[in-house]
Amino acid sequence: MLIVGLTGGIGSGKSTVAHYFAEFGVPVVDADRIAHELVAPGQPALDAIAREFGAQIIEDQGQLRREALRRIIFAEPRRRKALEAILHPRITEAMGRRLADISGPYCIAVIPLLVEAGPNDLVNRILVIDAPPSLQYERVRRRDGMTDNEISAIIQSQASRRERLAAADDVIANTGDIEALKHAVRDLHRRYTELGQDASIK
Repeated sequence: MLIVGLTGGIGSGKSTVAHYFAEFGVPVVDADRIAHELVAPGQPALDAIAREFGAQIIEDQGQLRREALRRIIFAEPRRRKALEAILHPRITEAMGRRLADISGPYCIAVIPLLVEAGPNDLVNRILVIDAPPSLQYERVRRRDGMTDNEISAIIQSQASRRERLAAADDVIANTGDIEALKHAVRDLHRRYTELGQDASIK
């Protein structure tokens, strides 16, 4: 089965594009959703995070204080590496299991930090959702209520736009035109279906 790694910077529109692929019946496995499951109360990953960052990042009800953790890792980049060391192997393992259970010509693996993590044996192609920085800021401000400084810190921690585009096999430019976005997904759906069917024949 062809596995397409879907990635892009914050506010690029990854979730929207993944949703459109899902509307075509394409299986979608999302690393962010897996990460949320891994840090649910009682999960080993959450216990490991609490040991690393302290009990103050856990709410009384046992939920992760995401804002508190985010402030820590962007104030101290080395702490971000510690968080990644806890989560990334677990996310990769869980994604591998879920991808192995999928059948069909192709599927979408949404991996926000695909380029940052380096070579990835899980995916066969990389699809980058690209958007100009001005749109990234606008979308994240509207969606999450972050300040420009907070958004800038996240963008700076991610691969550059040039790095992502250099790594891409395919690119969708998400500049705000919904119909154009849907059309681009439709075209790639046809192409990926053909590629996946050809691969299964071989």
